Amino acid sequence: MSYENTDWLREIAFQEGVSLFGTADIRPFKNEFLFSPAEMDRLNFAVSVGVRLSSAVLNGIVTRPTLLYKWHYQQANQFLDKVAFILTQKIIEKGYQALPVPASQVVDWDRWKGHLSHRIAGEAAGLGWRGRNNLLVHPRYGAQFRLVTVITDLALESNPAIENQCGECRKCVMACPAGALGETFKEYDIKKCQELLTQFSKERGIGVHICGICVKACSGPMDTHDGG
Repeated sequence: MSYENTDWLREIAFQEGVSLFGTADIRPFKNEFLFSPAEMDRLNFAVSVGVRLSSAVLNGIVTRPTLLYKWHYQQANQFLDKVAFILTQKIIEKGYQALPVPASQVVDWDRWKGHLSHRIAGEAAGLGWRGRNNLLVHPRYGAQFRLVTVITDLALESNPAIENQCGECRKCVMACPAGALGETFKEYDIKKCQELLTQFSKERGIGVHICGICVKACSGPMDTHDGG
């Protein structure tokens, strides 16, 4: 049954236009989520979907986020939120519970966390590995995509993990203007990153905490197209 459920949701998601789809059993790390017990009751599986970002938009980023990137980033999040809402409705219609998690929403500003980490859910769902940039990296798309998550009590398959393929690549480390990246994602300095994002957010027309520089740098080891 879990195979059938997973295939059913995958078909719906790709019909809606997503670039990536994966599912996972989230019981091993549910305690890391910032939901109330009532919200998480019996919701043991996650659907992780992603949409690719435009390399043409990312190419415009040099030393700071552009207004075009801000718009593109927001549109990607809105698209993902819509897909998550559609998947949620389909699951509910099937007689199960589902909780869509916003693509971009901070609920703990001290630790800069949302209700859950889409990166952790995506990694568990086999969509990529954690790169030196602390982002999820896909073999084809690199870090140039956005994610959203739906958690549910509908039984789903757990996709196999993807082995880290960053190898000797340190493009993101060299590109980061905040000096926030190290040899592994565990060395990521969130304070340095936050400080620079706050500076960028104050620039005219930006108004949100975005950067995009390390995203642009990480086009993926399997991508042979210029610019990512």
